[in-house]
Amino acid sequence: RARSSARARMAAAEANESVERGIELLVEGLNRLGAKDADGAKTVTFGVVFKDEILEQQLETLVGSLKAAKKRGILDFKGQMLLQGAHDSVVITLAKDKVTD
Repeated sequence: RARSSARARMAAAEANESVERGIELLVEGLNRLGAKDADGAKTVTFGVVFKDEILEQQLETLVGSLKAAKKRGILDFKGQMLLQGAHDSVVITLAKDKVTD
């Protein structure tokens, strides 16, 4: 039992690290693709993010990273989940404290 518990903790830690790395990559991408708004935050549409070749190659799951980042208050968008095509025009806003110019 101790081994399976240790394995479960390791798996959870690895999953959390993967989520955090996905969020980091997403923030880098949004800083690169977005335009500053009047409040100093960066905005970009989901369609632009979805079609970006760099993010496509780096992120295992764009939708999962978006949901995790939204849950942590790093970015915001309308709705719970974004899907290609149906939500291409939805604006994603990166919190201004995450903007790197």
